[in-house]
Amino acid sequence: MSKKTVKKVVLAYSGGLDTSVILTWLKETYGCEVVAWCADVGQAEELTGLHEKARATGASQCVVADLRLAFVRDFVFPAIRANVVYEGEYLLGTSLARPCIIEGMMATAKAVGADAIAHGATGKGNDQVRFELGAYHFDPHVSVIAPWREWDLKSRTDCIAYAKARNIPITVTAEKPYSMDRNLFHISYEGGILEDPWREPDESMFLLTRNPTQAPDQPEYVEIGFEHGNPVTVNGEALGPVELLTQLNTIAGIHGVGRVDLVEDRYVGMKSRGVYETPGGTLLMKAHRAVESLTLDREVQRIRDGLIPEYATLVYRGFWFSPEREMLQTMIDQTQEHVTGVARLKLYKGTVTTVGRKSPKSLYREDYVTFERDEVYDQADAAGFIRLNSLRLRLRAMRG
Repeated sequence: MSKKTVKKVVLAYSGGLDTSVILTWLKETYGCEVVAWCADVGQAEELTGLHEKARATGASQCVVADLRLAFVRDFVFPAIRANVVYEGEYLLGTSLARPCIIEGMMATAKAVGADAIAHGATGKGNDQVRFELGAYHFDPHVSVIAPWREWDLKSRTDCIAYAKARNIPITVTAEKPYSMDRNLFHISYEGGILEDPWREPDESMFLLTRNPTQAPDQPEYVEIGFEHGNPVTVNGEALGPVELLTQLNTIAGIHGVGRVDLVEDRYVGMKSRGVYETPGGTLLMKAHRAVESLTLDREVQRIRDGLIPEYATLVYRGFWFSPEREMLQTMIDQTQEHVTGVARLKLYKGTVTTVGRKSPKSLYREDYVTFERDEVYDQADAAGFIRLNSLRLRLRAMRG
């Protein structure tokens, strides 16, 4: 793409170090108008003063799109319905936010008549893939500027020096350079002091969860209600998606629930250490599983569970808008038809335990499972059941 053809760029802007530097770099390099665009997906106080900062750094305008409802309803809840976990632990908070963000960003790019979009994802990470795959879904001919793949700045230390040389206001320092990404579902931390996988994170880093050792000495019980696989109530109170997740974040955070420290496999091929706080999401996953345990057919659940790693990998790698993810979602959502009920969880010093579950659609029948005398199950039938299931094993043994 010729620099002369770029007149207006929509930049995915957070006001942090990277995107503040990028904003100035775009104007210097391309001589173009830059529209700073930010998605409100639950960053809280991080959005304060963003318009003023963007203008001061040279943006022609700053657009902040409130995507909180869309994020939780259209991205987080489908993942909850699928029980999606990447590599056994990661609940995909960043991965789920990226397609939501690019959907809103591309709508703004179209509305303002931009020639290109730009993002601050590095050439080493997953986000460059997630952003650009999503962008091409909405506009197959879109031009993408990825400064980390173009400029001669090689590190965040270089960015700090660049910003100071041009009087760009930044808050990050060379002494504390780890990266943080926050939304309604989680906070992720990576880079800097966290690049040593042996080093324990500083306790002062965590924002959403208490240190479990400092959590209340008494457990708390919380009841989460579901309809067709979607969470709809907390302790009997009906809440909208944003309010429900916000309340669960608070409850779980008080008890230190939802911290994860892992080394994950990035799509580009390297391993990366990440630390995550997903308090409310941890409760939702636990509660959803509990309601499913009553309501899902055994074989349906077995097949669906076998597809969780595939679904998680697609989301992690940026293929939210792919036909294969949509196919899996359609199948998974069909399994959720009867996933209606309530789970009761017990929270205590960093742990969450299921202690009760009930459903009007339950397949659980006490009259069948009881160890007491019953009139509905003939235990002698089990002998034939076992003998038929053992046939192939006995034939193999007889073969010698």
